Amino acid sequence: MGKKVLMQGNEACVEGAIAAGMRFYAGYPITPSTEIAEVSALRLPQVGGKFIQMEDEIASIACAIGASTTGTKAMTATSGPGFSLKQENLGYACLAEVPLVVVDVQRSGPSTGLPTSPSQGDVMMAKWGTHGDHPVIALSPSSVKETYELAIRCFNLAEKYRTPVLFMMDEIIGHLREGVELPEAGSFEVIDRKEPEEFGAKTPAYHIEEGQLVPVMTNFGHGERYNITGLLHDETGFPTNNNEIAGKLVERLMKKVDENYEDIVRVEEIDTEDADTVIFCYGGTMRAALSAKKAARQKGYKCGIFRAITLWPFPERELNALIEKGVKEIVVAEHNYGQMLREVERVAKGRCDIRFVGKVNGTCIMPDEIVAKIEG
Repeated sequence: MGKKVLMQGNEACVEGAIAAGMRFYAGYPITPSTEIAEVSALRLPQVGGKFIQMEDEIASIACAIGASTTGTKAMTATSGPGFSLKQENLGYACLAEVPLVVVDVQRSGPSTGLPTSPSQGDVMMAKWGTHGDHPVIALSPSSVKETYELAIRCFNLAEKYRTPVLFMMDEIIGHLREGVELPEAGSFEVIDRKEPEEFGAKTPAYHIEEGQLVPVMTNFGHGERYNITGLLHDETGFPTNNNEIAGKLVERLMKKVDENYEDIVRVEEIDTEDADTVIFCYGGTMRAALSAKKAARQKGYKCGIFRAITLWPFPERELNALIEKGVKEIVVAEHNYGQMLREVERVAKGRCDIRFVGKVNGTCIMPDEIVAKIEG
C-alpha cells in the first residue's frame, strides 16, 4: 500500500517529478503554476536537489537546459505568457537534444488574460510555438493522481528520446485538491539517461549508428568535451552548411517521435464499445465529460468518452479506429475556441457528425452544456 495524502495538482507535479529523479528546478512565479515553484523550493533541498528562481522565464528554461547537459534531470514550469517566452529555447533544446520537462499550467488568454481562470488555450502553441520543424511530445493529466504518474512519464520520455517533453496541465487540475494514494518507491519505471560505457573522444557526441535515432552522449563534466549549438550541426556538434547532413539531422529528430508513436501515445476510452456518440476531451474537461456521459446514458443515448492523454503526437490512430467502429457523432469539449477540434475534424474526414462545446470566458464547461449538444 502506498501513502495516502490530500494533495493539490501542482504539488503532485513536483512529487512525481522528484520520484522520477528531478533534482533541479529553475523557474519564475506565475499564476496558476506558482505552487510548483514553491513546492520545488521546499522539497528539492530535502532530496539533495537544487532550486533557483531566475529573473524571467527565458532565463529559467536556459538555466534548466544547462543543468540537464550535466546529466541532472531538470524541470521548469510556467503558464501562458511565460510559455510564450520559453519557445525559442524550447526549440534550442529540441535541436541540441537536451532532455527537459516544461510544465505549462494553462490559464485564460490571450496576453495576460484571466490569470486564475481555467483554459486549454496553449494546445496549439505546444505544437507550433517554436519555429521550424521539431519533435513534440505533450501530455495532459485529468486528475491529481494522474498528474503524479504523468510527471514521471514525462521525465521517462524526455530521457528515452533526448527531447523536451511538455506537460500541459490546466488551472482546473493544477489547483484541484484530491485524496490520492502515492505508489511506493520502486513500484514504477524510472528511465535514466544513457551514457557511453567508456569516456573519451573516440566517437563524436552526436554520432548515430545505423538504425539508431537517439544519440548516446556523455554528460558535461564526465570527461568528454563537445560542442552544443542552436545551428544545424554535424555529428561533432559543430555547425554545418552541408545540406545533406542538415536534412538528415532534422529528419532524424522528427523520426524519434514519429517512429515511436506506439510507445508515446496514450488515450483513455470509457463506454465506447457500443457508443453512437463520443465525447472527445482532455485534461480538466474530463470532469464535466464524465457527468455528461452518465446523464446522457440515463436519457437513452449510447454515449462514451475518448480522452487524449497524449496531446502530441495527436492520437489519430486510436481516434480513427473508434470512428471505423461506427461512431456517428463526436462532441469535442475543450476550454478554448476549438484547437483540438481542428485535429478531430482532420481525422474524422466527414465520416461522422462533429459538434463543439468550448469556453473562453474563464468559467468551466458544465455537464449540461455537453448534454445539450448531444441532444441537439
